Amino acid sequence: MSKTNDTGHGRNVVNSEMMITYLTGYGALYNPSNASIQLNSLTEKAAAARVINEQVNDLIAKNSNAIAARDLAFAPLKSLSTRILNSVRASNVSQQVLDNAVSNNRKIHGQRATPKLTEEEKNELAASGTIVNQKTAAQLSYDNLIDSFDKQIKVLATIPQYAPNEVDLQLPTLTALYNDLLQKNRDVVANNAQLSTLRLNRDKILYDAETGLVALALDVKNYVKSVFGANSAEYKQISGITFKKVKV
Repeated sequence: MSKTNDTGHGRNVVNSEMMITYLTGYGALYNPSNASIQLNSLTEKAAAARVINEQVNDLIAKNSNAIAARDLAFAPLKSLSTRILNSVRASNVSQQVLDNAVSNNRKIHGQRATPKLTEEEKNELAASGTIVNQKTAAQLSYDNLIDSFDKQIKVLATIPQYAPNEVDLQLPTLTALYNDLLQKNRDVVANNAQLSTLRLNRDKILYDAETGLVALALDVKNYVKSVFGANSAEYKQISGITFKKVKV
């Protein structure tokens, strides 16, 4: 569910609490046979909705910080990767090892091994019987960046000549950076999974077609209208309290 809609859920919670306040004021006159809209049930449902909505908001804030921390940690990776490659080139390694290092660096930068063909070039090759098999997207996801960086570190570990004096290019430092990037990415993934589950539970409490708070609010309005009348002060108190089913 989109984070841009989360504020609408809070409004539904606040409005349900406002409605319950009016219903409480009706005293014994508010006495529905439907157990789901009796005051105790409504109060319990509204309290559960508030708790889980606050949990969602808390986790959104936590995940926002985790995403910012991840972005900050990954930001220098491309320039660092270029420096690593240049250090490998200065280490008198075989062409095969250098090719592996170049390939990993290219993936970290999201570059293609060969230029992207135009549609006209693809059609010409296909007409001549040549198989066209180009990757359509750069491997720039955080998972792929981590994987490519890990592969680069493993390549470096096989090069006895790779012994830079620069601390940030040394294997222990790079390994520590890899572990940090891995953990920061895992934090965001874990938060997203937990946030998805919380939102599902919140949406069930608020928007279930039969037991959700929004559906029950309509039942309450109908009951109050039946007891006090459509033109009554009591019905006018709650009829204007809006409840919207936010798209989920």
